[in-house]
Amino acid sequence: MLGYTDSDWAGSIDDMKSTLGYALSLGLRFFSWASKKQATVAQSTTEAEYIATTEATSQATWLQRIHEEIGEIQDESTIIYFDNKSSIPITKNPVHQSKRKHIEIKYHFIREA
Repeated sequence: MLGYTDSDWAGSIDDMKSTLGYALSLGLRFFSWASKKQATVAQSTTEAEYIATTEATSQATWLQRIHEEIGEIQDESTIIYFDNKSSIPITKNPVHQSKRKHIEIKYHFIREA
């Protein structure tokens, strides 16, 4: 399974919330996707992208569990692609968490996933 994410930081002029988007594919076909307004106001492009990636990771984890329940075991890890250069180190290194305290802890589960 592959995932792709994106977001527009503070895209809504009414409430300054970002819109996130993600798509998950299995083979050559997309089978799960979403585009929705984020529940909280992101204070940076890094946070907006991190939230979008967290949503995609959460959906991919849920879908992986559903596949396991029906006997379709996924042999390889799901790869989630995102392109925000500030978000990438946060997912890989817990040391960066202290530098990004404005990002809620609940979004840091993607580091473990």
